[in-house]
Amino acid sequence: MKLLNKQFGEIEFEEEAVIKFEEGILGFEELREFLLFSETDGYFFWLISVNEPEIIFPLFSLKLLQDEYSDEEKLEPYGIVKLDKEPENISVNMKAPVFIDHNEKVGFQKIIDNEELKVDYPLFVNN
Repeated sequence: MKLLNKQFGEIEFEEEAVIKFEEGILGFEELREFLLFSETDGYFFWLISVNEPEIIFPLFSLKLLQDEYSDEEKLEPYGIVKLDKEPENISVNMKAPVFIDHNEKVGFQKIIDNEELKVDYPLFVNN
């Protein structure tokens, strides 16, 4: 299978690579099938809608920020990244992570009721 978008061009993938989100992503509930990929040795991941390939969510593994983030071993937590031209303005949403089970190819987004988790956690510090 193939999809095409302006940012990454043509992407070939197998049906088995599609991650299903039963309830979609907050604000995009109608989109339920996504691909997840990253550059080799990259820190950012890209969650691309199969049905609307121009809709792409940049993700960052939350385990890189907090080892104990998820107590469920088979789920990988990712925060949706807010990108900016200025690195000090790039932030990640730790309050509403995207959880992905890479073996079962399913995912979901969940708002976590914890005041310590920020919606705009800065990824880079300006010294």
